[in-house]
Formats: sequence, structure tokens, C-alpha cells
Amino acid sequence: MARHCIREPRYIPPVQRIGEQPDLFGGPTLSHVAERQRPPKGWQRQLQKWGRCTVIADLEAAPPPVIDPAPSPSPVFLVACVAAKLDRPAPARDLYASPWFQKARAYVERQGGAWFILSAKHGLTAPETVIAPYDETLGAMQAGERRQWGARVIEAMGEQIDAAAPLIVLAGRNYRDPLWPQIERRASVPMEGLGIGQQLAWLTRN
Repeated sequence: MARHCIREPRYIPPVQRIGEQPDLFGGPTLSHVAERQRPPKGWQRQLQKWGRCTVIADLEAAPPPVIDPAPSPSPVFLVACVAAKLDRPAPARDLYASPWFQKARAYVERQGGAWFILSAKHGLTAPETVIAPYDETLGAMQAGERRQWGARVIEAMGEQIDAAAPLIVLAGRNYRDPLWPQIERRASVPMEGLGIGQQLAWLTRN
């Protein structure tokens, strides 16, 4: 019977001495103590979660923001120069006088995108650039000269044309071949394989 009358000792949390203060009237020194708090429930689970994260922000990571992709750049047209020209300086779009070039110009301007002229003398030429008549053609150049011309055009394209913009090339092989290794992945030739008469008909239809 006595065994059941013995009460289990009550848990008394240990205390922590945080300071002492002498009595101003010569009495005993006063000690200030504070009870040590038990760790909160679930502290082991929180500690494991903290140990697995790589940065503190991972504890309450928010979902990444949704970013709309940037729109793709518009196609850029490259039009070969021709032998027939005016006899006076003029903007490049007006200097070349052949029916083929005039139809090609009308076609690219109807598309509304940017376009450039592949000039045998001046390289990549903006339509509004004023230039004088000349007699140079890529067909009359040696292979090394055409490679140099191509390198000059590619360099100018890097400065003036978005590297991601598709290229639509209206030009024969003499003008395409020096550029093709660098532009093949993003270029198309809609009139490839057509004779001059067929090209004129295609430009008229489109």
C-alpha cells in the first residue's frame, strides 16, 4: 500500500543564473535566475529539413515567376545587285534598274521587313545608302576575292542584323556561296533552282 503512495518526482526544469545584485543595505546578494525552456515540439523534424536545404531561402521557396518568351525577330531579306544601273549616284534601292531587281524590291517591300542589297563592290548595303554606279561583279572575281567579299559581308551582318533573325536570300550562287557556311542554318532561298524567267514569274505572283 505504501508503495502506491509514493508519488513520482515532478520534473523541475533546471535554472540558469543570469546575474547577481548586491543588497544596498548590506543584506545577502540577490541572484537572478531564469528557467531553461524545453526545445519546441517537432524540433528534430525542423532541424532535418534545415540540414537538407542548400540556402536559407529554400525553407520557404516560392515558385519561379512565369516569363513570357521574347518574340522571334522578323525575317531579313538579302537581294543581289545587278549589272543594269543608273548613270548617276542614287540610293541603292533606286540605282539598280533591271526588271528583276525592281520586282525583287517590290516583293521585299511588300513583306514589310528589313532588307539589304548584296553589292559586289560595297558588300552589305542598306537600301537608303547613296552609291555611285560601278562595274564590278562577283562573277568576274577570283575565288579568293569572293571569299574576302563574303567575310566582309558576314562581318557587316554581325553589326547590322540580329543574329537570330531568319534570312531570305534572293540571289544566285555567286552571291550565296561565300556566305552560306555561316548563314545556312537560318537562311532560305525561295527561288533556288529557277531560271531568270521563272524567277520573274515567281516575283510577279508573290
